[in-house]
Amino acid sequence: MLIREVTLENFMSYEYARIPLKPSVNVICGPNGSGKSSILLGISVTLAQSHTERSRKLSDLIRWGKSQARVTLTLDNRRRSGRRPIPRFNKDEILLTRVLRKDGDYWFELDNKAVTREEVRRLLNRLGVDPENLLIIVHQGMMERFAALPPQERLRMVEAAVGLEPYRKNVLEARRKLERALSQEEATGKLLESAEQTLSYWREQYERYQRKKELQLKKKFLEREAAWVEVMKKEELIEELKRKLIEAEDKIKNVKNEIENVECQLFDFRMKLNSLKDEWRSLIKRRLKLEGEIAKWELKELLAIQGLEEINSLMPLTLERIDYCLSSIDQLPLDFAIKLFKMKEECEDLRGTLFQFFTTKIKNFESLKDESAKHIEELKLMISNAELEIERINRDVEISSDQVVDLMVDLKLLCSRKEELEERLKDLNEELSSSIVALNEVVERAEALGPRLTSTRDLNAILDEMHLTDGHLLALADVSEEVERMYESYVRLYEELKEKARVAAENREKAMEEVKERTNVWKSVIQSLLDKVNIQYQTVLNQVGAIGEVKLINGHDVELAGLEPLVGFKGAKPVPLDAYVQSGGERSVVTMAFLLALQQHVRSPLRAVDEFHVHMDDRNKELIANLLISSAKGSDVQYLLITPSSITFDVKDVHVITVQSVRGSSIVKEVA
Repeated sequence: MLIREVTLENFMSYEYARIPLKPSVNVICGPNGSGKSSILLGISVTLAQSHTERSRKLSDLIRWGKSQARVTLTLDNRRRSGRRPIPRFNKDEILLTRVLRKDGDYWFELDNKAVTREEVRRLLNRLGVDPENLLIIVHQGMMERFAALPPQERLRMVEAAVGLEPYRKNVLEARRKLERALSQEEATGKLLESAEQTLSYWREQYERYQRKKELQLKKKFLEREAAWVEVMKKEELIEELKRKLIEAEDKIKNVKNEIENVECQLFDFRMKLNSLKDEWRSLIKRRLKLEGEIAKWELKELLAIQGLEEINSLMPLTLERIDYCLSSIDQLPLDFAIKLFKMKEECEDLRGTLFQFFTTKIKNFESLKDESAKHIEELKLMISNAELEIERINRDVEISSDQVVDLMVDLKLLCSRKEELEERLKDLNEELSSSIVALNEVVERAEALGPRLTSTRDLNAILDEMHLTDGHLLALADVSEEVERMYESYVRLYEELKEKARVAAENREKAMEEVKERTNVWKSVIQSLLDKVNIQYQTVLNQVGAIGEVKLINGHDVELAGLEPLVGFKGAKPVPLDAYVQSGGERSVVTMAFLLALQQHVRSPLRAVDEFHVHMDDRNKELIANLLISSAKGSDVQYLLITPSSITFDVKDVHVITVQSVRGSSIVKEVA
């Protein structure tokens, strides 16, 4: 027994009513519109049935003119086998109330304390009551609905009603596990495929990274090799500089010796040249003196010649003139000639004197001329000799001068060479010093790059290889240091995904096996239930002159599996229950036959059917009613049957409640 009493306050047509219920069969009867179905509706609302709230607004269930309605179920919590159904309440009765308000505020109360719908659902689930199941509470007009339900929904209702849902849940859970396993396997497969592609990319990048590392190591080795080759080159340069320094010092020494020799030669030649110049100057002076002598004698000769010329020109003229004067005197008049006679004598004396003078002068001039010519010849010979000597000395001077010039040029060149060598020596010393500093620097750099190594290669060849390596490294510049970490990470990920894929495959196999096993268990349990139900189902059908069975269809798939009641009336071949095949009365008989066959397996302590005999003829009504009563005997199940028909019940077996409507209010009367 579940409900001991139902209390309705301002609920639908009830102003206030208390309806006691008994164990076994409770029949609520009365004319249509009296309020019979309202009792079942009040119970359903209080049991948090969703159907009642979907079909109509709860505020419409409040009695007209009232602002609030209450429906209270007095639940039986008496001990059974020493234990209360709801242990946390140490009392025999528990009040479950649903309060409805016009303003739309609805709530539940458990022993006058507000509770949530979920708490009510958990409570009813603990008691084994599922108000949502059509096989537990059948409202008015819902008998027809069972015939129209899909086979799958019928099977789920049966499973929920008899408590076999865990088997379905087990199968569905196993299928979900399988789906998860398949999904995981697929996802893992996709991840593995993606990881493999990614790993392939990162493997390629890793190979490039390894190549880059090799090139970097090669570059480091080449840098080290180049550094030590540069050291060796610097060392060779220093050795070469030292050798050149020694050579330069030797050359400077040799040049200095040569300068000394040249200076000595130059000194000798200069002394000789000075001597030649002195001799030359002496000869020049002598020649000049001779020239002067020649000039004097030439002058004398010239004077003698001029004198001779003048005398030779003057003497004839003078004598001629004197002769002319003498002849002229003779031609003069006598008186004048007498006067000039004395002058004539003087002129004749003068002519003789002049002739003698001219003759003497001519002799003197000729003598002077001859003497001058002689002396001139002698002097010219002397000058010629002097010129020859001067020419000789000039040649010696020229030769000596050339030698001096050559020696001076040589000396200049040697001094310049010495300066160059000294500058070169200075440069070499500076270069040696800087080379030693540079050597120390390159040695320091080389030591920083690694221990000394010997290479026979040329530095340019190493640098060319370095440039080539740099070119290869430049092509790998996009490869970062993260590549190795990413590659190792994806290798681990790939291995993990491979392992996960293996585990996922194993899980899939296990899940498939588990689905298969649980499906077989579920199918076995359902089939076992149907085998038992079929016995009672066929018994009920036999009593109404029909045959049939309840079949499990699509039993291989729990989602597609369904329950198919088959029935054949009046010798017809059994066909599935269908809203368009059987008549309304036949559908009601089949539905009730199935419900009766299922009763002993349903776990709910409460069953309710409104108008179970709809469309049945009188014979079938009586038959089904008696079968209901007989099935309830000896069980702890509480039945609530609602009927407007005047079916004859044995009052010993049923608790009859009549409902009447008096002036708009429903009145409840307990018959027995």
